[in-house]
Amino acid sequence: MDLIFILKAMAGLVVILVLLVVIFIYPARQKRKKLQEQEKKKKKSTPKKRDEVLSLVEIRDIIKDKKSSTDSLTKAIDLLIKYHVKIPAKLGMRAHPDFDIYEEIMLRLCRHPNTNKDIVLRLDRALQKENPSYARELNNALTKGLNARGI
Repeated sequence: MDLIFILKAMAGLVVILVLLVVIFIYPARQKRKKLQEQEKKKKKSTPKKRDEVLSLVEIRDIIKDKKSSTDSLTKAIDLLIKYHVKIPAKLGMRAHPDFDIYEEIMLRLCRHPNTNKDIVLRLDRALQKENPSYARELNNALTKGLNARGI
């Protein structure tokens, strides 16, 4: 009779121990997983800080990415307007070699599936306002981009 009581008591203690382990360890793992998922989402949604200056090449790469959202395109164009709106002066009658990057940005922005007229117009107006000597080249780039889009 004492042996049966001891076995039942040990089985009861084992059950209580298993319940306590499940109660304390399982939620901690779920919290850790949720925190890791939130960190991954933050890293994906904000790869760079907004205050951080991006180079023209990095801005071009954001616009090149067909998966970029409208919001990320807007942020990239805002950074371009804020830090890189001034195109280097023309070399006589020829455009500066760095103008090719601006032209590619304009073309790719026009062809991007998540762009809209407001983003394109804001970039075009800002570039033409700061660089009146490049007005013809900027209009040509915009026309090529819109023609390539099929609008």
